[in-house]
Parts: sequence; structure tokens; C-alpha cells
Amino acid sequence: MKACIFDIQRFAIHDGPGIRITVFFKGCPMACWWCHNPEGINPEIEYYTKETNIDGKVICKNLQAGYWITISELMKEIEKERIFMEESGGGVTFSGGEPLLQYQFLIAALKECRQRSIHTCLDTSGITSEDIIREVALHTDLFYYDLKLMDDQEHLKYTGISNIQILRNLKILHDEKAQIIIRIPLIPGINDQDKQIGSIISFLLTLPGIKQVDILPYHYFARSKYIRFNRINRMNDVIKPSESKLNELKKCFESAGFTTKIGG
Repeated sequence: MKACIFDIQRFAIHDGPGIRITVFFKGCPMACWWCHNPEGINPEIEYYTKETNIDGKVICKNLQAGYWITISELMKEIEKERIFMEESGGGVTFSGGEPLLQYQFLIAALKECRQRSIHTCLDTSGITSEDIIREVALHTDLFYYDLKLMDDQEHLKYTGISNIQILRNLKILHDEKAQIIIRIPLIPGINDQDKQIGSIISFLLTLPGIKQVDILPYHYFARSKYIRFNRINRMNDVIKPSESKLNELKKCFESAGFTTKIGG
């Protein structure tokens, strides 16, 4: 069994508790306007040219985004970091892209980690069937679950898909008593208004088992990636949220009873 991934990041400290190794799966059914990993959208391996200017001389290097990996190869990479994970209370985070798009490999990897007593976190948008989300929940220690917009038509406009199954799967995880941290990518002009934030808070209050919310402010780090992969960047004119705005929204969630962080 193989999966297509595009990166393995070591010493990650923002993708779950402790020091972690983060595995980025390639392929995502969503097309979020603000995606910060556009190289993870296409499920296929992509090729691109990187240009470097050294003393006026342009040097071109042909590279690829994505490669195939087996369970045994992945676990070998994970085991290299075991001492750091154990000392810090860390583990493995599966991110993307959308890991659930390659759910068979994901479940096999989760089971292997569980057998080796390695803590797992799944960073997901929740796009999958109810049967698969229930199966994944059996083998996952922590979910980082993205909530972007509550209005279905707005969600469809800005991500390319409906949020009906996303919300349904979140309720399933909650009812299964999964450990969940909600992550909200805060995008100015799209989901940072009082109405949108209020609707998210109202929905989360119907899920009393969820205690923590992370607000992820929009940033500019992916701009060069859009150029590299010849993708349209619809967020070029967006200004990242101010510190005062972030603190204001943080207080809104805290007032509703949620432990709230700015950033992952």
C-alpha cells in the first residue's frame, strides 16, 4: 500500500502537543481561496522549475512536488524522531492536502502508530463519508478540525464544496467523544465579520464536548507557491488581520467558554 505525500516536516511544534513529525498528504477535494499549501491540492505528482538568481546569473533546477511512500517507509521516518516525541509528549500529525482522501493508507498508518504507542493527530477538513470518519475516529488520538464558514452557499463559493457533510462529521466525532480542537482560518472579508463568527460560536455551543478553538490568521507565506505552481492567487489584495482584530475575536470565543489560541 502506498500514499502520495509532498512533505515530511520534522520538529514541528504547531501541529499538536509536543515535538512532532508532520506528514503532508497530496490531494484535496477543496479549493479554498486562501489555501497555504497549494502544492497539496492536486493528488498527482507535479513538476516545476525553481529559478535562483546568483550574481545576475539565473540558475534553473527541475523539481517535483509529491512522491509515493509505503507504510514501512513512512514508519521508518517516524521512528527516527521517536526520542524527541517521547521526551516532549509529541507524536505524528497527518496533514495535507486532505489526508482523508487517501483514507485506506491513513487508517493503516494510524493503526501502526497506535501499535507502537505513538500519539496521532489528524488535521482535517472532515470531507469523507460517515463510515470512514467513524473508522478513523477509532484510531486517532486528536483531531484538528477546520471550520471555515457556516453558511453553506458561502462555503461553496470560497471552498468549492458544501459544508453539510463537514458539519455532520464533526457532530459524529463529538458524539463518539473524540478529542477535538477546532481550527478557524481567519480570512479578512470572508469569515471575520461578527455574523460569521457568531454563527460559528452558536454552532459550537451545541457541541459541549469541544473546549478549544485555535484562530489561524491569514498570512502571505504561500504567495511564492502560487507563482511556482502557476495557480491563480485570489488573495493578493487581502491584508492580514490586525492584532487588535485577532484579540477582539479571541475574547468573543473566550466569553462563550472556549479556551482560545491565536495560531496553531
